[in-house]
Amino acid sequence: MSEHRLRVGIIGLQPGQSWAARAHIPALRALPDRFDIAGVANRSRSSAEEAGKAYNLHAFSSVDELVNSPDVDIVTVTVRVPNHKEVVRKAIEAGKSIYCEWPLGRDLSEAEELAAMAAEHQIKTVIGTQARLAPEMLYLRGLMDQEYLGEILSSAVLAYGRGWGATISDEKRESYLLDKTNGATMLSIPMGHTLAAMQDIIGGIKQVSSIIGNRRNTVLSLQDGKSIAMTAPDQVLVNGVTEKNILFSLHYRGGTAPDGHGLIWELNGTKGVIRITGPSGHTQMVPLQIECCLLGDTAFKPVPVPETFLQGCPADVIPGNVARMYSRLASDLQTGRHTAPDFGDAVRLHRLLTAIEQSSGCGTRITV
Repeated sequence: MSEHRLRVGIIGLQPGQSWAARAHIPALRALPDRFDIAGVANRSRSSAEEAGKAYNLHAFSSVDELVNSPDVDIVTVTVRVPNHKEVVRKAIEAGKSIYCEWPLGRDLSEAEELAAMAAEHQIKTVIGTQARLAPEMLYLRGLMDQEYLGEILSSAVLAYGRGWGATISDEKRESYLLDKTNGATMLSIPMGHTLAAMQDIIGGIKQVSSIIGNRRNTVLSLQDGKSIAMTAPDQVLVNGVTEKNILFSLHYRGGTAPDGHGLIWELNGTKGVIRITGPSGHTQMVPLQIECCLLGDTAFKPVPVPETFLQGCPADVIPGNVARMYSRLASDLQTGRHTAPDFGDAVRLHRLLTAIEQSSGCGTRITV
């Protein structure tokens, strides 16, 4: 790959609160020496033109035109999960590198199909599990490699999944999350992102036992006061053991934390305890804090992340983590290395989520 600025075509950009608008546009514009935004395509030409006008970008007439354009090197897929398969397939067939938001597909079968197709066509891929590249996670991984806690004995996560609680505020944008068949659930999104990052710290998971519950069958729309059916889970409990024989547990609950502590993650080691906290269980999009209480201490003390982990990317968490993913993609394309998570990593994470679902369904421990 030459060293010219890589040209990115974004599929799924909507002005305002869409993920592409909140994350990808500011991330790419923070890396002007490495990337150009070639343009945008949406389901309709009028939608693409609206987005193009809002962000001063070229509007492609269709997804097909964008993925086949000689002016596009990388196709970024930010559409809703049920549409990932169709769009990613088109990008693969066009021979373009791909950055696809997580989850890769609605289920393991779709993820395996897309990963196999990308491998067959020798396509460079990235999956957007960007919590793995949060500065706090990168620094924490280094601390564990240096045996800061000694031997890790166990890991426990208690978190809230905003979006699957008692209410929703934007029915048009949020209601699709409530249908489990869409593949965008509390299990797959916030817990999936957290599991991806967590395994970088404590190692790959080899066995799981779980209980998945749908305790709320309906949620209240704050827009019009009507009840909307919810089939997606609002309670997920998982425990098990990693390949390093570290015991772990996670409990995700739908809703928001009443005290602002939506994530509490503790790592227990032979030299003490590290606690990671955040305002929600969406570790990919919230600021995190690290505290430590080593043997002999009587209270937790802050563990600040060195400034070197924060340089070169936006300070805002959401575009900052995505910018770090793009930076790794650019380096991988130039060097041929594998430092950014790809579709193969996505399949492994989908496989873990499937094992969690199977364990809940059969009531037994599952080997991943």
